[in-house]
Amino acid sequence: MERVVLSMQDPDQGVKMRNQRLLITVIPHAVTGNDIMEWLIRKYCISEEEALHLSALLLRHGYLYPLQDPGSLVLRPDETLYRFQTPYFWTSTLWPAAELDYAIYLAKKNIRKHGALVDHEKKQYDQLHRKINYMWDLVVMQAREQLRAAKQRRKGDRLVIACQEQIYWLVNRPPPGVPNMLEQGPERGSSTARRVPMNTDFYKWEIECCRKALGRTRVKSSVSLEAYLKFSSQHRPHDPIMSGCLPSNPWITDDDTYWAMNASSVAVPTKLRVERWGFSFQELLEDPVGRAHFMDFLRKEFSGEMPHPPPAPFQAPVREVGDPPSRFQTALATAQGGPDLVPGPPAENLSFWEACEELRHGGQAQVPGLVDAVYQQFLAPGAARWVNIDSQTMEWTLEGLSQPHRYMLDAAQLHIYMLMKKDSYPRFLKSDMYKALLAEAVIPPETKRRVFPFMRKPWHSSSSPALLPATAPGGPGGEGGEA
Repeated sequence: MERVVLSMQDPDQGVKMRNQRLLITVIPHAVTGNDIMEWLIRKYCISEEEALHLSALLLRHGYLYPLQDPGSLVLRPDETLYRFQTPYFWTSTLWPAAELDYAIYLAKKNIRKHGALVDHEKKQYDQLHRKINYMWDLVVMQAREQLRAAKQRRKGDRLVIACQEQIYWLVNRPPPGVPNMLEQGPERGSSTARRVPMNTDFYKWEIECCRKALGRTRVKSSVSLEAYLKFSSQHRPHDPIMSGCLPSNPWITDDDTYWAMNASSVAVPTKLRVERWGFSFQELLEDPVGRAHFMDFLRKEFSGEMPHPPPAPFQAPVREVGDPPSRFQTALATAQGGPDLVPGPPAENLSFWEACEELRHGGQAQVPGLVDAVYQQFLAPGAARWVNIDSQTMEWTLEGLSQPHRYMLDAAQLHIYMLMKKDSYPRFLKSDMYKALLAEAVIPPETKRRVFPFMRKPWHSSSSPALLPATAPGGPGGEGGEA
């Protein structure tokens, strides 16, 4: 928003600012609401509704303020006069809205209006008077001094400064019922915000939901507790708090071998690390070393070094009545993988999954290019590294190509993920490669174990001054004597 404000204040290409007369007072560098709307529409090529919304945001955040009605934070697209807030009061300066400053502002306003404050300001004034009563004399003295200094300025400058202060405190101390723009996040639709009418249809819907809930399959507590115990016993050796770190805890010692052995890229992983790959497919994919070995397994399996089951026979899609020709051709191309193509090797599935992860977590500017590259490399008919996905998922993907975003390949990624989890992952765990990795994995030398590992005493790399021997030459007990 501040970049927009700076562009609007540009002397050559910004909003036209000129001296405007407000009754008998001349206001310098004022703009009208109509000029602001026209500049936003011309500059950003947006509709009138969007320009009105953007200008309202600038007003609510205090970058613009009206001169005729400072309490109104709604832009009027007419000849109403506005001014830009001075950068000293911008939110980016992080100027603290202290209670003392707010009390001085309210005291000034109370003196100027002879006690005629708004209800919420009157309430705030009384609360601050009680809260900082010990320094209220300073508050009143500062307010009177600022009012005396303001009388020496021109009337136009006094009006501008008063409006600047008022819009600042409207943003930082909003009235009751007005949302605080500095603490409010993006607006989200909420079903609870709408009031549901309590009629016959509502109660029928509620009864149907309750009936479905009663018929839902429940898991017995004994089964869930058994699964919890199995999970705990399986993960207990891999928990550094319960089982300790091998060979030593780098947080309490000077030995960083634990970090070196469990780095993201090591030649030989530890045995505990290889065992975690067998817990779940997600554990294998989250580990870069495990993902690299899984990729090596898939490539060797496809090259013939390992036995691999034959591919499933091709089944042509059936065109139903009413389907457009384009949809049938898409499904046919998907099932065939393009002209003269057979389903790609399993290693391409993992490469496609990694490309989708890069798209999801990459920069926003690279999203269109990454989407096109992934589609041309893995999904397009005749792609060099083609992967096999179902026709419905391909149709969703093709529809998303018109407006690419970072999540448009989630359906295809999930399809490939489940395919690897049900097909390639079990074969990897049963393969000789995984058994060899378990046999060759590094087992760190075990330190002295205790009954309760979390009660280990911290090890010191050097002796503590508190543990130094009490005897020292020339000590308080005499030369070479005992202290």
